[in-house]
Amino acid sequence: MIKMVIQKGRIPIKMWTDTIEEGALNQAINLSNLPFAYKHVAIMPDVHEGFGMPIGAVVALLDTVIPHAVGVDIGCGMHAVKLDLTEINRNYLSAIVKLIRGIIPLGFEKHKTKQSKDYMPKPKSKISKQLLIYELYDEALYSLGTLGGGNHFIEIQKGSDGFIWFMIHSGSRNLGKQVADYYNKVARRLNESMGYPVPPSYELFFLPTKSPEGQMYLEEMNFCIEYAKNNRRLMAERIISIFETVLGKKDLVLKEYDVIHNYASLEKHFDKKVWVHRKGATRAYEGEIGIIPGSQGTKSYIVKGLGNPESFKSCSHGAGRVLSRRKARKELSLKDEIKKLDEKGIIHSIRSKRDLDEAPSAYKDINEVINNQLDLIEPIVELKPLAVIKA
Repeated sequence: MIKMVIQKGRIPIKMWTDTIEEGALNQAINLSNLPFAYKHVAIMPDVHEGFGMPIGAVVALLDTVIPHAVGVDIGCGMHAVKLDLTEINRNYLSAIVKLIRGIIPLGFEKHKTKQSKDYMPKPKSKISKQLLIYELYDEALYSLGTLGGGNHFIEIQKGSDGFIWFMIHSGSRNLGKQVADYYNKVARRLNESMGYPVPPSYELFFLPTKSPEGQMYLEEMNFCIEYAKNNRRLMAERIISIFETVLGKKDLVLKEYDVIHNYASLEKHFDKKVWVHRKGATRAYEGEIGIIPGSQGTKSYIVKGLGNPESFKSCSHGAGRVLSRRKARKELSLKDEIKKLDEKGIIHSIRSKRDLDEAPSAYKDINEVINNQLDLIEPIVELKPLAVIKA
């Protein structure tokens, strides 16, 4: 439910939380002051400060796209697979985790050989040499089917429906970041030539969607979205193969879902076509399946969208940070965080002080996050972590 409405900018800010850090609030106010922002800004319950725009925010723009309102990991999202499996013993679970770590590169690692071009997006026409993705195409083949670092993860879970699931959180890897950074610079130069209609301090440099630069960004953004989906799909295929090899079973997949939470798309809201930017937010049209992960020590959720127009038919993309990475490493106890996970019997990824930025205590309470948006989504499956793989 909407907890607060803030009227400090040109349009209102509607919040599905009553707590927001100062930096994220200031970024939301900046969004609300944009001359082309439409109707209101929607802040999800997992909100925290990002770069330019808060993570866990939704803004609709008229004929405009903002690279930093999409994010640097274009197409980042979740992939969830329900398996025809109701139990798995710890020995098999440990073996599966070990094989996943051996087959899927983590962190900054890539494959040593190019992966199949069959997993690269198929553009409608030949990729123009003007586009950045033309230059980065071959390099991107090495990163297909890789997880990345930060908050990206692979998690094996037991569902409230009685089945074993696994979930992947990953994006477009270096390809998306290069495209995002490049077009943010293009937008900055263009805005400078316009006399900066939006204050540069906002870090929200924009591109008119009908401009040549805007059209090029949208083409590259959509390529990166498809690349991110295929990246997750390739990892999922390899994880399924590992399950089948270890367990000696075939045809294990019952259901498979993929959702994105860093993108912009042209949609109709309040009787107007607008470019909806979801940065750390998931689309939640009525009946649409969404995936909301918690931390590696808490439940995740498969949800069904309710199509609430007030959030531009969106919901949160996760639990959201309560501590910055730096604060988590400085303030949390390694011993205590490991103990919490060990007591739950989770095969986890907290091994050293540097891993504390992904400890459960660095994240908001997922139950509170879910409860704050029950007008946006209906939870349909709770997923309890059994094993977590991170860089």
